Amino acid sequence: MILAGDIGGTSTRLALFEVRGGQLAQILSEKFSSRAYKGLNEIVSEFMRANPIKVEHAAFGIAGPVRKGRVEATNLPWVVDAAALASELVTANVSLLNDLEANTYGIFELAPKDFAVINPGSPAEGGNIGVISAGTGLGEAGATWDGARFIVFATEGGHADFAPRDELEIDLLLYVQKRLEGRVSYERLLSGPGLYTIYEFLRDTERGVEEAWLRDELGDNDAAALIGQYGMEGKSELCMRALDLFVSIYGAEAGNLALKLMASRGIFVGGGIAPKILTKMQSGLFMDAFSAKGRFEELLRAIPVRVLLNDQAALLGAARYAGLQAGLER
Repeated sequence: MILAGDIGGTSTRLALFEVRGGQLAQILSEKFSSRAYKGLNEIVSEFMRANPIKVEHAAFGIAGPVRKGRVEATNLPWVVDAAALASELVTANVSLLNDLEANTYGIFELAPKDFAVINPGSPAEGGNIGVISAGTGLGEAGATWDGARFIVFATEGGHADFAPRDELEIDLLLYVQKRLEGRVSYERLLSGPGLYTIYEFLRDTERGVEEAWLRDELGDNDAAALIGQYGMEGKSELCMRALDLFVSIYGAEAGNLALKLMASRGIFVGGGIAPKILTKMQSGLFMDAFSAKGRFEELLRAIPVRVLLNDQAALLGAARYAGLQAGLER
């Protein structure tokens, strides 16, 4: 019996899996509001009280660097410790993964219907894979082929310095830099809060007009979600401009990741934002920025780019990792 978890800044998902005939079979799952709890142990305890089943292996994907079985969550005031979870579950087999590491493992559990194509490309056999995921924050990870299987690895590339490409983005950098009183990472722009920051920049630098009705709506709701929605619907010119800039920066950083990993097997775009703005991601704006790498444009154009549509990819990936620890050969 496997317990898998996908721990995000907004929500936490836990699920129980069995290995049947070499395949993972999900038995049940439950979703929790992360910020309603003081830590992951509290959620696990509540889940196991409701589902008193003996767990043999557990794995949890969490946003943040994993060090010696311990994670200080990036977008939550939590410290997650594998030993404490093992004590809670009465098992020694508890693993912690970076959330994008789990997301990458999850790719190998998905079916063709779980992907939307941005660029078909020409996947290179034995080439590396890159995964980039904007949601509450920005995560990046990769996988390399060792001749027999893909070896997945985590990064903290989402926290690398934002690199503006033109005068508009230079002004954006200076705007955010002043607000933060310091450096600006890609995560500050490529995330839900980041989309709202881009919107505010365009508004405050008079590159767009915020209508009164829109100001009122943004003040009472999830601003980033509404900006994305109205940008897609064409309901607000300012939202459209903010979304266009967001997608272009997203494509540029995905292209950076492809270059750094030489991800000739493919780039996969995860997270909760991309599926909601899929037609915009497929409009050409993302790929134009992705491939605008000078002498390497032809190389980038040949790389397949796909959006992950299955929002359980990280949960499935955590389960796959636990299964591998249990001896599942896949």
